[in-house]
Amino acid sequence: MKIAVSASGQSLEAEVDPRFGRCRCFILVDPETMEFEIVENSSATAAGGAGISAAEMIIGKGAKVVLTGNCGPNAYQVLSSAGVQVVTGVSGNVKDAIEGYKSGKFKISSQSNVPGHFGTGGGFDVGMGRGLGMGRRMASWWTSPPAPASSSQDLQQEIEMLKSHSQMLARQLDEIRQRIDQLEKRGK
Repeated sequence: MKIAVSASGQSLEAEVDPRFGRCRCFILVDPETMEFEIVENSSATAAGGAGISAAEMIIGKGAKVVLTGNCGPNAYQVLSSAGVQVVTGVSGNVKDAIEGYKSGKFKISSQSNVPGHFGTGGGFDVGMGRGLGMGRRMASWWTSPPAPASSSQDLQQEIEMLKSHSQMLARQLDEIRQRIDQLEKRGK
């Protein structure tokens, strides 16, 4: 069995990327041996349909489970229709996410946990390639927060999702500060 994890880097120590369709890459892991394969996400910079395209790629690679921070309705539909189990609200590093899945820490999601086009914003986005975009746009999730949790399991997933959002925003703030520094140095 293969588990696909949306990742921000190319090792088991990389952080789980909270965005499914626009993550930097996927790490496909055999949970028994912990052998893994890195798959660049060519959908990350797509103008549209990133979640669907990423889901189709994951299915083609033979993954049976996806661990991610968030999964929109279109990607969720494609994955679940193919029999791929989706676990959302995952954060931390990839290795810990796999271990958490193996120990039963996570609950299989019964639906998407964010609205469509969630990953296209994610904050005030200023980047320098590798899917970070040079655009500046406000996050769609900011105006459409997740629904309140209805059970303790849902509460834990909501907490993990919000932690994941917080980590993503912290990384983006660091990227913005780095870009400001670069521009200021160029302007001198």
